[in-house]
Amino acid sequence: MSLPRPPRRRSRHLTRRFFARFRRNTDAEFCSGNRLLLLRSGADFFAEMFAALEAAQLSICLEFYIVRNDQTGQRLADCLQRAVARGVQVHFLYDYFGCFDTPDSFFRELSDSGIACTAFNPPSWGKRMRWFDRRDHRKIAVIDGQTAFAGGVNIGDEYAGTLSDDETWRDVGLRIDGPAAHKLRQLFDENWQEASGQRLDYPVAAPLTASDHADAVAIVSGSPNHNRSRIRAAFQLGLAGAAMRVCVETPYFVPDPRFLRALLRAARRGVQVQLILPAHSDIPLVQMVNRSFYAALLKAGVEVYERQGAILHAKAMVIDSAWSVIGSANLDQRSFHRNYEVTVIVASAAFGRQVQTLLDHEIAGSYPITLAAHERRGGLIRVLEWLASFVGWFL
Repeated sequence: MSLPRPPRRRSRHLTRRFFARFRRNTDAEFCSGNRLLLLRSGADFFAEMFAALEAAQLSICLEFYIVRNDQTGQRLADCLQRAVARGVQVHFLYDYFGCFDTPDSFFRELSDSGIACTAFNPPSWGKRMRWFDRRDHRKIAVIDGQTAFAGGVNIGDEYAGTLSDDETWRDVGLRIDGPAAHKLRQLFDENWQEASGQRLDYPVAAPLTASDHADAVAIVSGSPNHNRSRIRAAFQLGLAGAAMRVCVETPYFVPDPRFLRALLRAARRGVQVQLILPAHSDIPLVQMVNRSFYAALLKAGVEVYERQGAILHAKAMVIDSAWSVIGSANLDQRSFHRNYEVTVIVASAAFGRQVQTLLDHEIAGSYPITLAAHERRGGLIRVLEWLASFVGWFL
């Protein structure tokens, strides 16, 4: 039996050669001069975002997959209406499928108050099944073209942490002040034009550069219009450059063979690979698919943890405490190939240590899965996992 190779002692992620390779494979460039704030929970996310919206002077661009007509949704509506009243231009793009159970009156009231609202990909018989399979899964807010928010947080009480512990969802996000906010605004403009057929022309402030912060940020977009998955390429490049440790947190783990091989290769060459998955999922079928990969992961040396407590919805990765990933994309076929997604890559040791501390806290609240315990699961469970694995592409 071959022994695992010793891990590299130095991360490749901050070298000029790596940045060039990353740009070629993801069509995304790093820009420096960004001030970043890690938002460790949905409550933190909304506190920062609402404060930024109240301070908006020129424009607000919102793009969210789910928008609920609940306490959090109404708070957002009130905030946007106040912004319009003081002369701010507001554009709101929401996914039709994600907001299927949100009453039309919610968006109609926003439109009547002067907010430009557009549904992404409403049903069309001409599109057939392609309509059902194309979703705008991004969660973006851009204020005045200078400040942006991104992550996995949707608009709803379960994300804001205002419900009981059993009903609350665990999520993370980040705030960006700097040139990377302009990149997110460009992505918003592209999706707005695709959804509405109209090009946007609205005022934005001059790009903000935080000279006292050198955090390098790249915005990687995912779209079914791309020939290959740029987000998957970003993840694979990060894993290939790992030297010591990789820590991943995701609610839905249905990887394609390429990503799975990249993860297993990192573990087999001696990198400590830790995977945090939900102990309880909002989609039980997806959890079965998650667990169908456990044997291969554990045999390769990957550490698998199931997070206890609130339903996990966070999507985060940190490599060698220097390369961080936070965004809307899950590690599944839908996010890689069929959804519109956005992922923020941060090349910063200072920010990476913050993300690593956060994920270490998540591991402390998780149950470690062992190969011996996993192999003791019943025959019926094995059959169900095997059957569920065949529908992984559609989840």
